[in-house]
Amino acid sequence: MIILNINGHEHRLDLPPDTPLLWALRDTLGLTGTKFGCGAALCGACTVHLDGEAIRSCVTPISAVEGRKVTTIEAATEGGDRVGAAVRDAWVRHDVAQCGYCQSGQIMSATAFLKSLPKGKQPTPEEIDAAMAGNLCRCGTYSRIRAAVADAARALA
Repeated sequence: MIILNINGHEHRLDLPPDTPLLWALRDTLGLTGTKFGCGAALCGACTVHLDGEAIRSCVTPISAVEGRKVTTIEAATEGGDRVGAAVRDAWVRHDVAQCGYCQSGQIMSATAFLKSLPKGKQPTPEEIDAAMAGNLCRCGTYSRIRAAVADAARALA
């Protein structure tokens, strides 16, 4: 039995300790906002926060997150998270999503990045690109992603 803190709630899971967090979230807990992309931590579609840092849930075993806080897209954008809400709203203003498949991972990476900045700091385009590296977008909306992250940072200042 592994006990996980997901979005502020304790869950007792009877799963093998090497089960990827992604599958525990999606298949066991029904939190399907986190997507499966590549299964090798290369695309970023499965990004969640672990104690506030962006991680790839497809390669993270549940045994590695026991006793730590996991936040998914559901809580980051709908659970009263000011930064997550600012990122979500900027995504809409900039019409970032096309197919939408990568968006939960993109938003989770952007949210972790903006939370890591000193209050009021406006990131440079290069800092945004570095923070978002590893999040792939099949539709190529990178310029809109960069604009949305910068917009969210301004909204939070």
